[in-house]
Amino acid sequence: MEFVFDWSWMPLLATGLRVTVELTVGCVLLGGVLGLLLAIGRVYGGGIVSRLCSVYIQVFRGTPLLVQLMLLFFGLPAAGIYLSPFVSGLLALSMNSAAFQAEYFRGAIQSIASGQMQAGLSIGLTKWQAIRFVVVPQALRLVLPPWSNEVIYMLKGSSMVYLVSLPDLLGMGRVIASQTFRYFEILIVVAVMYLAMVLIITLLLRVIERRVRVPGLGTTGR
Repeated sequence: MEFVFDWSWMPLLATGLRVTVELTVGCVLLGGVLGLLLAIGRVYGGGIVSRLCSVYIQVFRGTPLLVQLMLLFFGLPAAGIYLSPFVSGLLALSMNSAAFQAEYFRGAIQSIASGQMQAGLSIGLTKWQAIRFVVVPQALRLVLPPWSNEVIYMLKGSSMVYLVSLPDLLGMGRVIASQTFRYFEILIVVAVMYLAMVLIITLLLRVIERRVRVPGLGTTGR
């Protein structure tokens, strides 16, 4: 079988690539903010706050991302709520990512020695000030290595949005393939582009991890 590649495919694939990058960056940032709040609520919220955060995490971790996406795009119109394909994809990815990121953050927060919180309180900080200025900055450094897996997962998971007619990288690839009938070649090119992005993200996160790492942080007991 002859492998045929046509450079005329690249403008459309580049357009889809931009959508994929925008979705990935958006969902990781939004999911990160929500995930951090969920983690703090679960660890320090106490009572009903902690239980509500736990329920959210279990629901979004326990149901498929595709189902969540379909509910937002196809289910909400039944209630009179209409979301664009991009907004549906961004919200589904962000809410799903938040549940997983919350567990990464929770593990990092709980790995901080309890004496750190006590030290913050002893110098006059309130509980929430100690969390904000003492615990969270250290936890964010500790969480980076496992958290990087979530970035890669969201990049690949964003490929589901073509099912709601959002022209991401895979969606554009399918459009080109349906016009040219070169499915094998197109899908190979799309796969290589995803792989290249994963490798770039991995290298960038390793550089960031080395820069923010504090020797000895997280090695003390609780």
